[in-house]
Order: sequence, then structure tokens, then C-alpha cells
Amino acid sequence: MDSIADMGGVLGYGPASRPVAGEPPFAEPWEGRAFAMTVLTMGRISGRNLDAFRHALERLGPLDYLADGYYGRWLNSAELMLVESAVLAPGAVDARVRVRAGEDVEEPAFPEPRRPDYQPTAPGSLRTIDDAPRLGVGDVVVTADLHPRGPSKLPGYLRRRRGTVTAIRPAHVLPDTHGIFAGENPQHVYTVGFDSAELWGPDAEPFRLHADLFESYLEAHR
Repeated sequence: MDSIADMGGVLGYGPASRPVAGEPPFAEPWEGRAFAMTVLTMGRISGRNLDAFRHALERLGPLDYLADGYYGRWLNSAELMLVESAVLAPGAVDARVRVRAGEDVEEPAFPEPRRPDYQPTAPGSLRTIDDAPRLGVGDVVVTADLHPRGPSKLPGYLRRRRGTVTAIRPAHVLPDTHGIFAGENPQHVYTVGFDSAELWGPDAEPFRLHADLFESYLEAHR
């Protein structure tokens, strides 16, 4: 699905700032707690299915995604996963905040959890598959014209673009299905190089961008 999270190559947001040497991992104490809570949520709900968590991030409303900051997005995504799995009732977090603020609000009862029936076939995300890679280094490819309803790791700015395979990577669990608990469906992954002019037109600063892309995103250029 196309979402505010797919910001790669989008103009108008200014330059990305570089990390400052020696800066703390969390700017505020609450950010560290948000990190820990999200990791625990993933463990309880999805068996540490990172793709499911990323899909939750992608489904946040644009204003919430931009206004709440990096770890605010993590908290909102963790809440979304907990509500969808019926660990929390809708509105439970807001009700608890109002109760703690002294308001006379009835908190919703805890529902019966519906944890996804999920079990990874192996640790991590790398997999071994029997089929040989369909593409080779040096092949010219064109990326798919995807309009997915669910998750996808093919960025919008790379769709319908021509590039060249520069490396073959290990097979990897496919986030498009893994993120919605529809199977791991591992695929070969290729590093593909794109000229900047192919992506942003003839006036773009000349450079070459490389992206790791799944086999189903690519077709041999004819």
C-alpha cells in the first residue's frame, strides 16, 4: 500500500540530518520506554514479525505519522497491533490517560486476545530456497508497476524504472505476505543500480543509486 511512510525520493521535506558523534541513543527518557514497549508488543503479538510492525507503521494516518515523531510512531503502531489482536480494547489507552488525569471515565474491559497463528520456519529473515536466481549480474531490468493493497518494499519512486543487477543477495522472507501473516514466501533478492536521471529526470545531480529488491518486483528488460 502507498502511505506516508513511503517518503523516499519525495521532494519538499528538506535534507536529512546526520547523526551527531556521541549523541545519546534516545533524546528523551520516554523514547527508551517506547522502544522497549514496542519490542515487547512485537514479541507478544507477532513473534517478532518485524514486517507486521512495519505494516502497522505504514497504516498510521499521515498527520499522526508526521506529528508524533519517530518513537511516537512506534507507540502508535504498537497500540494498533494490540487493538487488532484484541489485547487492548479500542480507546483503552485514551481512557486510561483520562482516568490518570482525574476524569470520571469508564475504562473498556479487556477483550479476549486473538494472537495470530504464526510461527517462523527459522530464526531471522534469511532463507534457503531450491530455485536458482532468475536474473544475473549485468542483467538490465525494469521494476514492476505495483499498486499494492497491502505492504510492499518496492518504493514508489523506483516503480516502472530501468536499472542493472549488480549483485545477487541471499533469499529473504517476502514482507508483502509475511507482514500480514500470509506466509513467508522467500524470494531471491538482487541489488539493482539506477542512474539518478532515470529516477528524477535529466536535471538530477549525477549519481547512481542501489537498492535491494525482491525477484517478484523485477522483469528482464526487453
